[in-house]
Amino acid sequence: MKKALQYMSIFAILFTMAIPTMAQSSREHIRNAIKSHGECRNVAITRTGGDLMLYGRNGYASKGCPSSLVNKLSELHDDGEYIDDVQLTEEGSWLILYGDNGLYWNGIPKSLERKLREYNEAGEVINTVTFNDDGDWIIITDTKYSASDSDYLEWLRDGEDEHGELWTAHMTDDALVAVYENGYKWVGNVPSDLKEEARTVEFDVYRLKFAGTAWFMADKKGHYSYDM
Repeated sequence: MKKALQYMSIFAILFTMAIPTMAQSSREHIRNAIKSHGECRNVAITRTGGDLMLYGRNGYASKGCPSSLVNKLSELHDDGEYIDDVQLTEEGSWLILYGDNGLYWNGIPKSLERKLREYNEAGEVINTVTFNDDGDWIIITDTKYSASDSDYLEWLRDGEDEHGELWTAHMTDDALVAVYENGYKWVGNVPSDLKEEARTVEFDVYRLKFAGTAWFMADKKGHYSYDM
């Protein structure tokens, strides 16, 4: 997807991948965890690289995820830190957004790391970080947003002109969805039923994740919808 928004739709038509048994198993584990706890604030889902869900202040359930990520989540849980968001790629790179603008990461693009440090040192409140295994990334703060490439910035700005303030975004290796105050913008291999749910959902979407045909969305008040 790197520097290639114009090619993404073509790639999505050509791209097909069956979900391996391991991914189905980890999704089942996450579905059962959601049912067990009766709530879900956020997820990180992949086709092949593991899945997890967040609930309560810092509760989580995971399966098939990198041990380095699970160990760090365990530390944050034991320390009583609020776990806000987790990003996980197919190849196992990850990022945790926690507490008061706290960040942990492993294997993210160097340019993303530099921009995160710059924003953090400037006191920018980071709300969303999304990236993929091709080196593409987007950061959204309370007052601004940045991206790995000018093509992404132009794409996001066009959406802002049409739909209002940019709230969150999620990207994979072959797709991108941006959530705005009054609408959405997407390109690439985005699940069709996610698009339909986004058009009809009755809460204000603040978190949105997808991988293959699986997806999740939630607001800040505990409402959520998913198909995994």
